Amino acid sequence: MSAIVKLMNSILLAINGFTHNYGLSIIVLTIIIKIITWPLMSKQLSSAKAMQELQPELKKIQEKYKNDQAKLNQATMELWQKHNINPLAGCLPLLIQLPILWAMFQVLRSPEGLTGSTIFLGIDMLQALRTAEGLQTHPGYWILVIVSAVTTFLQQKVMMTDNSQKAMTFMMPILLLYFSINFQSGLVLYWVVSNLLSLGQHLLINRRPMKGAVSEE
Repeated sequence: MSAIVKLMNSILLAINGFTHNYGLSIIVLTIIIKIITWPLMSKQLSSAKAMQELQPELKKIQEKYKNDQAKLNQATMELWQKHNINPLAGCLPLLIQLPILWAMFQVLRSPEGLTGSTIFLGIDMLQALRTAEGLQTHPGYWILVIVSAVTTFLQQKVMMTDNSQKAMTFMMPILLLYFSINFQSGLVLYWVVSNLLSLGQHLLINRRPMKGAVSEE
């Protein structure tokens, strides 16, 4: 993990050598990471889309076998096999991306060797939103906090494959709101840009025709 952190920090410093601005460097680095992880994320989103397409049929099966768990499980497995869907397929790409996410967290929390301006849109990207001296007064801090929560909510909403995940749609934005208030602004900026790029990727994937879509009737 330390090797990934050092690599990320080196890339950040190289980008900063051109931009001379920490905020812009974070945006460029986030775009680069998104490009690298694009195939993994596309696979995860495609899996989520496929599961969403099957929701009408899954609901029918759940209603039909609501009193027989064994038959419910068997019918669900047969439905997945019929449509060549592996419900765990979307988890592996996410697990692969976790080390990158953790490395970014470590780098942006305390970047080493950084030079140039750390002010972006009037916000000091190295400073936490909440400090020992009190709350920050610059409106940009709170705009960034709100945007982090809103983009997280939108991402969770479009990724939701069934109603059982509805709680997470609201819990994640609340958690990110808390983290955004207490973490360095650079981390919050990374999360906002990453969310926006993920939403864009999701819209691109979902522009494709729904294959084998099933109506509720």
